[in-house]
Amino acid sequence: MSQKKGPQHIAIAGNIGSGKTTLTEKLAKHYKWQPHFEDVEHNPYLVDFYEDMPRWSFNLQIYFLNNRIKHLIDIRQGQDTVIQDRTIYEDAYIFAPNLFDMGLMTKRDYENYTSFFENLKALIKPPDLLIYLKTSIPTLVDQIQKRGREYEENIRLDYLKRLNENYNKWIAGYNDGPLLIIDVNTCNFAEKEEDFADVVRRIDAQLFGLF
Repeated sequence: MSQKKGPQHIAIAGNIGSGKTTLTEKLAKHYKWQPHFEDVEHNPYLVDFYEDMPRWSFNLQIYFLNNRIKHLIDIRQGQDTVIQDRTIYEDAYIFAPNLFDMGLMTKRDYENYTSFFENLKALIKPPDLLIYLKTSIPTLVDQIQKRGREYEENIRLDYLKRLNENYNKWIAGYNDGPLLIIDVNTCNFAEKEEDFADVVRRIDAQLFGLF
C-alpha cells in the first residue's frame, strides 16, 4: 500500500474564545480537510464535574485524555488530512495544572494524571503543524461576549488570565513539531478576508514550502 503524501494532522490550540472553531471551519473548507470538533454534549462527566469539581476533576481529565488518544489513533490510521479544534496537550499543560492550582484536583491525582500523560505522549506522534491562536484577555472577553454562549457568561477574568499564562508558558517551550503562532489581536481572520488569506499563506509556507 502506498504511503499517504502530505500532512495528516493539523491542530489548533488557543484559549476559550480565541477563535479555534471558526478557524478550523474556514481552513477545513479552504483546504478540503476533515474538521474535528470537541464533543461536549456526550461527555458523561461534565454535569457531575460542574456540581462537584474536586470530586470529578480527575475523572473528567482522564475522559478527555482517553478520547483524544482515540482520535489521534483514528487520524493516523485514516487517509484524510484532519484539522483538529483543541489538542491533547491543552488538557495536560493548561487545564489539569489549572485545576490543581485552583485546589480542584489533589496533588496525588495531579501527579498520577501527569505521569500517565507523559507515558502516553511518548507513544503518540505530534501534529504535522500546531497553530496557536495568541490572544489578549480583552480580545478574549470581546469574542466570548460576541458569541453569547449562556454557559460562558460566568467565566471569571482571573480564570481566563490563568489559562492564558499557562498557554503562553506551554507555547514558549513547545518543540514537538512545527509551530505557527497567529496573533488574534492583530489578525481578524473571522471577519477580514485579507487576514484569513494571510493565515493561508503562512500555512502554505509551513506545510508545502510555498511563499
